[in-house]
Amino acid sequence: MSILKRLKEKVTPPDVDVSISLDKNAFALGEDVEGTLSVQSKEEFDADEIRCELECWERVRRFRRVYDASLKRDVEREFWESAKLFSARPQLCGPIHVFQGFSQSFRFKIPLPVGVSPTSKSIDRVVTWNFKGVVATKNRPDATSKTMELQVYPAAQPPPPPTVAMSTCKYCGTRFPATEVKCPHCGAPRTA
Repeated sequence: MSILKRLKEKVTPPDVDVSISLDKNAFALGEDVEGTLSVQSKEEFDADEIRCELECWERVRRFRRVYDASLKRDVEREFWESAKLFSARPQLCGPIHVFQGFSQSFRFKIPLPVGVSPTSKSIDRVVTWNFKGVVATKNRPDATSKTMELQVYPAAQPPPPPTVAMSTCKYCGTRFPATEVKCPHCGAPRTA
């Protein structure tokens, strides 16, 4: 193998098409993100793994007072603070020799946690869910699909508890559940 070819392999990812197709366009917290990762290779190489990467990032606008030497006083400056709220990297395939013309699809199912923020964009806060497929290689940059932004919405609220029919005691006027046989206040029997 020539020196130029080895040098080129150190700085370029394998010539692989990595694509993702999702079963749905939007997902609720607590649901599973399901879909297919497709890999088609145009060259031969050894891959360490084929995986998906799902990350939730939150960016929040903050203000900080800093000293401005030119104005000789404190001024308020805006900055954005970032934090990773969630990350998952499920492996779809372990070490594999990929040959030229290799074409295979891998199904995936990644559960979304309930306690993380849904997708949102406002003036001072942005929450994004990013998803991509990766063909990881040793001693070379990884081949990746385009990064997709998932739409994640809040989990459905549980239904309210069923309403219980109420009765009114004709002697003391206390309201109590119609399932009771007698008034819990005065002990009179339920009449209706």
